[in-house]
Amino acid sequence: MAVKVTSIRGFNDILPATSGLWSHIEGNARRVFETYGFSEVRLPVLEKTDLFLRSIGDTTDIIEKQMYTFTDLHGDSLTLRPEGTASLVRAYIEGKLYTEPVARLFYTGPMFRYERPQKGRYRQFYQIGAEVLGEDSPVLDAETIEMLWVLMNALGVEGVVVEVNSLGCAECRPAYKETLLGFLRGKADCLCENCARRIETNPLRALDCKAEGCREATDTAPSVVDSLCQSCSEHFKGLKDALEQRGVPFQVNSRMVRGLDYYTRTTFEVTARAGGALGAQNAVAAGGRYDGLVEELGGPATPCFGFAIGMERLAMLVDKTLAKSQPLLYLIPMGEKAAAVGATLVRALRDLGLSVVVDYRGGALKGCMKRADRVSADFALIIGDNEIEAGTLTVKNMKEGGQVNIDLRSPAIVAAHVGGATTGTARAEG
Repeated sequence: MAVKVTSIRGFNDILPATSGLWSHIEGNARRVFETYGFSEVRLPVLEKTDLFLRSIGDTTDIIEKQMYTFTDLHGDSLTLRPEGTASLVRAYIEGKLYTEPVARLFYTGPMFRYERPQKGRYRQFYQIGAEVLGEDSPVLDAETIEMLWVLMNALGVEGVVVEVNSLGCAECRPAYKETLLGFLRGKADCLCENCARRIETNPLRALDCKAEGCREATDTAPSVVDSLCQSCSEHFKGLKDALEQRGVPFQVNSRMVRGLDYYTRTTFEVTARAGGALGAQNAVAAGGRYDGLVEELGGPATPCFGFAIGMERLAMLVDKTLAKSQPLLYLIPMGEKAAAVGATLVRALRDLGLSVVVDYRGGALKGCMKRADRVSADFALIIGDNEIEAGTLTVKNMKEGGQVNIDLRSPAIVAAHVGGATTGTARAEG
């Protein structure tokens, strides 16, 4: 008896109904990012475990219970990357990209975290990330957030909010942590198990905890913004001023601390409307400044700023009908002679950038039309003995009804009629 093979829980297939939408999102991201001077890097999914232990922080949820870590045949500890920034910084250092004044880089690909699967979140999930290394200006922070905002607009995403905060720096954050720790010690009985356990090592995480008890207990907690040193305060003001100048709407959220230890100064999130498609877990993109990470991982002191987008969550907010950029044509050749004539036409149409599927099963026209409908073809192209004799092609509109006859030797006219691209890799003559 055959045993049914199933996928691993939390590892999700991206099937054709969704992959077109993902390609649409990725294509827009690449286009927008390149207009801001960003170049793509492709990173491995496996890294030495020490990379994440040194960068993310050993009291974070990711390190404590979410990493996919194993020992290879040589005894080395390896980890499937749980996030992209540490990998990018490692590549930046090894590739000596710091010899350039500023590096603007973006990446796409899967990340892995062993956490409870939930709406819009899987154990293998995908991110689009962008990082700027070598610039410490708050205007750069604002410009990068603006780039993300432009992408959201290009994708037609509405109802999202940009929330910003500052976590201070090595000069002012320690004093704030002590102030917050004093506050939290008096609330320890109200905190969740995780926050109570790490209150002494990472008190800031209690501010970002989604547990109701923690949110109520920290409602009156001291604000990190009120504890910023002069330099960080000026940097935060510069960020807000630059966002206003660029017309990017935002709001300050002094509770936002993010889940990774390497953040300094600016942090931000782009969140979906409460009660919308994403529910309570509504962060679509997030990031911030991490000025000490390059040096921590063995490179030169380098200021950095970046963000990552959750692909699964963003895809839930994008209109799926926008993903289809070209009409789908379904060629129905009625007989061997029609198939030969149709092969030449199909090549010409594809050279013009059109998507064409050929029905090779044959049979009655009615059955062919049903198959065209099942693949959601926009137009059926029919060639039979009558068409060959007349030198024409029958083009039937599958969505709106009606049909026309077009000269078989004029693929460009066919393309114009179906509303498709007319600039392809080659030029079709007719």
